[in-house]
Amino acid sequence: MKAVICGAGIGGLALAQRLDTIGWDVVVLERSPAPRTQGYMIDFFGPGFDAAEAMGVLPRLHEVGYTVTEMTYRDDEGRRRAGLGFDQFAKVVDGRLISIMRPDLERSLREYLSDRVDLRYGAALTGVENHPDGVRVTVNGDTLEADLLVGADGIHSTVRGLVFSEERDFLRHLGFHTAAWIFTDPEFRAEVAGGLTLTDTMTRQLGFYALRGDQVAVFAVHRTDERTLPADPRERVRQEYASLGWLAPRALAACPPAAQMYYDQVAQVELPQWSRDRVTLIGDACQAVSVVAGQGASLAIAGAYILADRLSAEPSIESALAEYERVLRPVVAEKQEVGRKGVRWFVPETRWDLLARRAALHLARLPLLDRFVMAAVAGKQSAIIS
Repeated sequence: MKAVICGAGIGGLALAQRLDTIGWDVVVLERSPAPRTQGYMIDFFGPGFDAAEAMGVLPRLHEVGYTVTEMTYRDDEGRRRAGLGFDQFAKVVDGRLISIMRPDLERSLREYLSDRVDLRYGAALTGVENHPDGVRVTVNGDTLEADLLVGADGIHSTVRGLVFSEERDFLRHLGFHTAAWIFTDPEFRAEVAGGLTLTDTMTRQLGFYALRGDQVAVFAVHRTDERTLPADPRERVRQEYASLGWLAPRALAACPPAAQMYYDQVAQVELPQWSRDRVTLIGDACQAVSVVAGQGASLAIAGAYILADRLSAEPSIESALAEYERVLRPVVAEKQEVGRKGVRWFVPETRWDLLARRAALHLARLPLLDRFVMAAVAGKQSAIIS
């Protein structure tokens, strides 16, 4: 059996590894000319953590991950306003948690691919002929025949657009844009070392992580009703966050050109079906939960693992695709709901919401209430990887 996977991100690489393990021929097509280095820090836990353990990649993730001790909110003078120890969050997931940069997670998965996987960069998918018994794809003017095409190409999926419908039909915009970049500044790094430092601000927020090599990772999110992306992301970021104080001006001065930063809208994907004939979708292409909910990377790896498992166990590709969606869709729906409920607190719109978030974080430090608050953030912990 042969699979073509469109997208060499987290979900695509995880699926390539699993399909190769069960004996499939695998071709991975990636539009970018090389692995992407843009991205932000994620808290990796949940079903993807279980899948990574089963795949044997978990020790490597621990090696490249970071120890985050605390999340703190600071005002424009750098004064602490609220915070929460990561040990409290880790308790909710039984310590099965890694803080890791998205590019490092992607690189780790790529390292675990065998030489049998045909990984092609600079490969743009332009056409799909989908049939009940196979699929033909056009890439860079050539054609490939396969038994299955998998769209693992993100929230703006080319495969979804070619096979299912227009993007606007399935994207639920949550009212934010987000950006991320990395820069080197030893003094800045020393100011934020040991944890996640967030600005205690309304309508817009910056977050800082200390990385290895005197580097700092910046995560930015601001409220907007715009559904299109700006022509100049760097200029938009500098304008949106110009009013913030403390370390913000230094971070904004280090904001790189668009090609060296991550910028996108915050949205969810709600698709009535994830498969059509011999084409299916995984990861953000069909199940984006958004940065508000988190766990997107975890669900992408879990989805890849479950899909490969079903393709190995079921009597037909069609029944495998149906089982994959049956198992994973309820979990995705629950995480999306958690994300929509958390929008109000993610970046407060009013002074009242800001104060309420501070109060909730203080309460989360109390016995018994800590698990309740953390569970509200993380959602249900579903054991779907066996």
